[in-house]
Amino acid sequence: MIISASYRTDIPAFHGAWFDKRLDAGFCTVRNPYSGTVTRIALDADAVDGFVFWTRRLGGFMDTLDRLANQGCPFTIQFTVTGYPTVLEPAVIDWRRAIGEIQEAAARYGPRAVVWRYDPVFLSELTPKSLHVERIAEIADRLAGATDEVVLSFAHIYRKTRRNTERAAAKHRFAWSDPDPEEKRSLLSTLAKTAAQHGLKATFCAQPDLLTPSLRPARCIDADRLSDVAGKRITSSRKGNRSGCLCADSRDIGAYDTCSHGCVYCYAVSSRDAAKRRIKGLSLDAEGLHATGS
Repeated sequence: MIISASYRTDIPAFHGAWFDKRLDAGFCTVRNPYSGTVTRIALDADAVDGFVFWTRRLGGFMDTLDRLANQGCPFTIQFTVTGYPTVLEPAVIDWRRAIGEIQEAAARYGPRAVVWRYDPVFLSELTPKSLHVERIAEIADRLAGATDEVVLSFAHIYRKTRRNTERAAAKHRFAWSDPDPEEKRSLLSTLAKTAAQHGLKATFCAQPDLLTPSLRPARCIDADRLSDVAGKRITSSRKGNRSGCLCADSRDIGAYDTCSHGCVYCYAVSSRDAAKRRIKGLSLDAEGLHATGS
């Protein structure tokens, strides 16, 4: 079984100590966000084929990664670096520092262990097309040799995403847009070609209608990549989480509203204040992140 940790929150940035305790316990619990059903997930070596971590900041979590590596447990890291203004990403570390963390992770665990995510592409007066092209080129140049892939996607404008974005736009007086598909494809094609010029394969996450000839579909939960890291074959059926998703079957152990980076376009958080309250209410001895206070 592959464990996703987690596309619902940033466990390395905010919940590393909790995760360590769950490794010690050999299990955690997860609440289905729709049905409310709580499930026990085994985290012991006999049950877990590998981990996929999703983060914007590793920091002290490197010690946990060292622990897993020393135990022979493979993992990959989906590391998001966009470098947007703090108005859009209030509590995200500086993108140059994030690049340094990717480089350190690649040096410790190998370049196949890390995937850079430029995700999502968000268009606004603060982040025009020209900024995306320049930022992709600069980050890709600095990450040469540290990773071989950049995952792209356009922001999904859900109801809470629109609410949070419009609130930030009104407060900080900037305009934003959700472009038409043709405009998105044109920009994505440019970004993919720019990444390729720096030796990175560009893939695209779960939006098949926006694929271009220069983009391949992404597999964020990638059994083949985990196999390369492990040095042995890891098999998993393809499950996917939505239309166009090619991810391998996995179990996600996160919970929504438990990341306080505060990114206005985030699909996993209703508000930063709500996330901060839930994080504050989390006991390190809780069996699952769903047990946080509201």
